[in-house]
Amino acid sequence: MTDTTSNTPAADTAADRARESELSSVGRFLKATELDIRMLGMVGALLVIWVGIHILSGGLFLTPRNLWNLSVQTSSVAIMATGMVLVIVMRNIDLSVGSVEGVIGMVMGVAQAEFLIRVMGFQLGNPWIWIIALAVGVALGLMIGALQGFIIAYLEVPAFIVTLGGLLIWRGMAWLMTSGRTVAPLDATFQLMGGGPRGSIGATASWIVGILACVAVAFMLLNGRSQRKRFKFPLRPVWAETLLGVVACAAILGAVWVANSYPWPIGIVRQYAQRTGITVPEGGLFIAHGIAIPVLIAVTVGIVMTFITRRTRFGRYVFAIGGNPEAAELAGINTRWVTMKVFMIMGVLAAISAAIASARLNASTNALGTLDELLVIAAAVIGGTSLAGGSGTVLGAMLGALLMQSLQSGMVLLGIDSPLQSVVVGAVLVVAVWLDTVYRKRV
Repeated sequence: MTDTTSNTPAADTAADRARESELSSVGRFLKATELDIRMLGMVGALLVIWVGIHILSGGLFLTPRNLWNLSVQTSSVAIMATGMVLVIVMRNIDLSVGSVEGVIGMVMGVAQAEFLIRVMGFQLGNPWIWIIALAVGVALGLMIGALQGFIIAYLEVPAFIVTLGGLLIWRGMAWLMTSGRTVAPLDATFQLMGGGPRGSIGATASWIVGILACVAVAFMLLNGRSQRKRFKFPLRPVWAETLLGVVACAAILGAVWVANSYPWPIGIVRQYAQRTGITVPEGGLFIAHGIAIPVLIAVTVGIVMTFITRRTRFGRYVFAIGGNPEAAELAGINTRWVTMKVFMIMGVLAAISAAIASARLNASTNALGTLDELLVIAAAVIGGTSLAGGSGTVLGAMLGALLMQSLQSGMVLLGIDSPLQSVVVGAVLVVAVWLDTVYRKRV
């Protein structure tokens, strides 16, 4: 009797080897470049969303104007998301960040538009007005974070309850401060933190920043390679180092090119100049925006927070506590003080976001920061921060903020009603958490 299935195992084996060869090629590439699969997936999802919305909107999304505005709109949420990473990594939550942002924005608005001028006698345009207002806001954010962190860490009240109470308390305090009145206008220099015709650094300065950033990327790659050699760690192949540097620099210079491709009519800029006394170039009809100041602030915060989480003892303590609180305490880590410091950082970041958001509006309103706590938490979770604690990245949270804002901006361009926008955002958050759960089970 002839065995008709004798060739099947051999064929299956050849197919399996071909698949293994293909997978091993991808695996070797990822191993050589040390790229995070989840981060690559997020970037891919972001690009799919951008292209999809661009097609559906008739070519309105991927334009310099919309991308420039998108970057500005993302800044305040991205800044708070970097702090929310630390909060969630430690197995806590902060539901009050939107209300903290609102009350600090109101305090800074009252300080510069009313208190310093009417009570303290400062003249309009005094360079100290915006400095004092910003310092007061940051100090208030630090104190609010310290208060909530103390209650959570030392009085052992669950973070969910403390920050839920803070959500109500600080929103009410913002209303009581002015009886619901909007405070405007704000100091002209303070407004620079919100973007706009003057709130960017211009084309030349943007190219300089981009080139310096590329030099910094090259230095980091070379320094990292030398450190690996020094401590005899495995080295990435030269081609992988080169590829990473080229891709990073291309992304940086591409972003600069997009920012410089969005021109403001020079007439509008001159109207601002007449009110503030600055000078603008003569001739021409348009002037290039360049990188927006709030975007620079967000990038700077991201770099600082990345350094804190990856290069400091405090950052290692945060992840150790999130991974195993009992073991961290037995190891001698002052878990209560670390928890309190995390919430203090969150308060400072909420103050910076409040400055950007209110400066962008040129007003302090009672609606400032409303529901931002949900966007911030969603950005952190979508960016890969585990609600179970112990893992998360600052870069992922900032990409998550960009993804969330891209969805909202795109839905506005498509004319989707606000209730349906909330449905989409909620669905995206649930799917992101589900994918995170599936990923962790497989790892």
